[in-house]
Amino acid sequence: MTPALEPIRRIAAYAICTDPTDRVLLVRASARSGTPGVWSLPGGAIDHGEDPNHTVVRETAAETGLSVSVVGLRDVLADMRSLPHRGVTIHTDRLLYQVSVRGGTLCDRVGQPTDLARWHSVEEATKLLLRPFTARALGLPSGPIDLRPDEAPEFPSFHAVPGPDGLHRAQRFAAYAVATDPDGRVLLTRVADGYPGAGCWHLPGGGTDYGEQPGAALIRELVEETGQRGRLVELIGVASHRDAASLGPEGYPIDWHGVRAFYRVVVDSPATPTVSDVGGSTSEARWFGRDELDALPAERLTEVTAEAVQAARLG
Repeated sequence: MTPALEPIRRIAAYAICTDPTDRVLLVRASARSGTPGVWSLPGGAIDHGEDPNHTVVRETAAETGLSVSVVGLRDVLADMRSLPHRGVTIHTDRLLYQVSVRGGTLCDRVGQPTDLARWHSVEEATKLLLRPFTARALGLPSGPIDLRPDEAPEFPSFHAVPGPDGLHRAQRFAAYAVATDPDGRVLLTRVADGYPGAGCWHLPGGGTDYGEQPGAALIRELVEETGQRGRLVELIGVASHRDAASLGPEGYPIDWHGVRAFYRVVVDSPATPTVSDVGGSTSEARWFGRDELDALPAERLTEVTAEAVQAARLG
């Protein structure tokens, strides 16, 4: 049994970077880290309010000395990792981006959590100790590198803490569905009174639980908010939005930063939508025909919904 550890959550962004010979850029964890000698993709935690695209560029430059540009989003996944020496268990939502090198010189670091940056062929990488998320990104089997808790601890998906300016702040990762049925209708939910965006139409979905993968969370939320059972088709993209003084049911302003993955979902056997999470943030769920969706004024849609619908080429 792992000892009782304090649960914490974070959101992070990482670079999948290859050179003209298909070698991949990896960094090695130093003695200052929880897994010294283990290799991973360059990247790190997203600062409060920071766009993940900026995070992956900033972290890659800091860890490798190379300037990169983002080509596209490759994957979103989550994992748990116990660090007894720090007294914590960490749930990390990881955004993996394909990037290309713009310039710079590969360099090593002294006294930092990562100390080496090197190009490795996939064959060479099979001989390295790899973090599980890195092995998955490279299509390789992962070894038992990370110590995992025996079960996911209780921890809210929304957790506000005092910020440096005294205002409470919260960073939350969530998954949402651009859900359609065989007739091409789109499923939307209405935000309940008392929540940010009250009265606007929103995508079904919500915050992921501790230890939960985004896709599994999305299918669960779809049932709870609309009564529909869907199948995950593809990851469409990630949106990052900050509201510096959001007002919700807490009754006090919160500096809110939401990082939201949205997926294409198909509901093969649609039913009349029902909301089972009574008293939550969803007051209504409804199927919209494409003409009805196009006719909705922009102010009737939440920001992430408008962005996701456009990305899915539905609007």
